[in-house]
Amino acid sequence: MGVSTALAETWVGRWERQQERYAVDREERFAVIADLVERVTRGQRAPLVVDLGSGPGSLAVRLVARMPSARIVAVDIDPLLLELGRTHAPQAARYVEALIGGEDWIEALELDRPVDAAVSTTALHYPQPDRLREIYRELAGVLRPGGVLVNGDHLPPADPAIASLATAVGHCRARRQGAGDGEDWARWWAEARQVPEFADLLAAREARTAPGSGDGNGLSAQRHEELLREAGFRHVGVVWRCGASCVLVAVR
Repeated sequence: MGVSTALAETWVGRWERQQERYAVDREERFAVIADLVERVTRGQRAPLVVDLGSGPGSLAVRLVARMPSARIVAVDIDPLLLELGRTHAPQAARYVEALIGGEDWIEALELDRPVDAAVSTTALHYPQPDRLREIYRELAGVLRPGGVLVNGDHLPPADPAIASLATAVGHCRARRQGAGDGEDWARWWAEARQVPEFADLLAAREARTAPGSGDGNGLSAQRHEELLREAGFRHVGVVWRCGASCVLVAVR
């Protein structure tokens, strides 16, 4: 089910452009996450980082560029995106296929020591609250004391009126930057389905993806903070925000 390097490079490039539609100031958000991980792991010879919902390795590539000695475990349920990552950026991470929050998903990561940082972008707004609390608890169990969970995602303010205004601000900024002019999520996947080399990977993807799994949980940043505290994190808060896009940090 492998794909060629050239094909992977083309489709990862298209993925990157497509994702700019959905994350306000995407590159800055990536940079903020890297800033935080670098600060927390300063002085460590080979920091261990878990990338949750890694897709084709977008965040892992940026982290390893900043921190070449880091060991990154990239976990995702999507076999096509993982294969694109393995082919396009094999040096960035060890790619693991597992459902975050699924049975034995932590064991699937094959961690050999406590984790220094768990990171995620646009993946933790899917699980429902009870499941998300358990995911946070499981992550707290593998992070070292002082380790961090850094989550960059669409996490609006709790007040609906303010959330609406924050979303509008984000859209205005995206328009000023010219982001979102290319293909969207639906078109990327529709055209990927026309690539013969992807057929087996897409069939595996369909078998693993439950109906409705793309629906978000709609939780505010404040609700995520509450769930993180309930899961055992000592210090929790938003350290960066642009519109509804934010970076939330939780310290073990």
